[in-house]
Amino acid sequence: MNQFDLTGKVAIVTGSSRGIGQAIAEDLVDHGAKVVITSRNLAPCEEVAAAINARHPGAAIAVSSSLSSKESLQAMVDAGRAAFGKIDVLVCNAASNPHYGPMATITDEAFRKTLDNNIVAQHWLVTMVAPEMRARKSGSIILVSSIGGLRGSPILGAYAITKAADIQMARNLAREFGADNVRVNAIAPGLVRTDFAKALWENPENLKHSVSNACLGRIGEPHEIAGAAVFLASEASSFMTGQTMVLDGGVVV
Repeated sequence: MNQFDLTGKVAIVTGSSRGIGQAIAEDLVDHGAKVVITSRNLAPCEEVAAAINARHPGAAIAVSSSLSSKESLQAMVDAGRAAFGKIDVLVCNAASNPHYGPMATITDEAFRKTLDNNIVAQHWLVTMVAPEMRARKSGSIILVSSIGGLRGSPILGAYAITKAADIQMARNLAREFGADNVRVNAIAPGLVRTDFAKALWENPENLKHSVSNACLGRIGEPHEIAGAAVFLASEASSFMTGQTMVLDGGVVV
């Protein structure tokens, strides 16, 4: 038996029109899953879904959704169920980071947006999919956190707070859902070459500083995070819950 086989599984991957989310969605499909491609703008989602369906016909649908709207997220989940019949895997990858700089300089509006989009929206999504997983006694929830949630930051304070909350959410929900065989884990990437993190790697001096403490001496690529999601979604991780996988090239060692 291939422990990484996801045939028959249906996954939602938020923020999957690009970057880490796109890489995760593509890798899940390559291992047999059906997937809901979703982010705020529909057109990029449709492009990703079309590329996936060209290789795996009928494996992906595109649905727009907004982290700031509970109704929008529910409509996206409902669309996934309507298309594929169920939800087996939830990957909460989408996040917001509207502020770079000290905590003292963040506006109330930006602080609230970061908390709402990176914590409250994840809670909403979990409450939307967990009941059916618990009823089936099977499911995997994956929260994409960050090494920012494991250490202090002078420029990513609010974002780091929300990523620490993701890690604690995984622990709490693992305790709540464990008896029903629904596993909840987190992934904590280091700096990865995505548009979302461009401010941290595009400038050569910033990049040099970012990799100075990395054992591998480089930043990551989106596909290097996707394998961890496949592991956590599959039976290969059937005895793992409440944990955080760190993929950072050796920064926090």
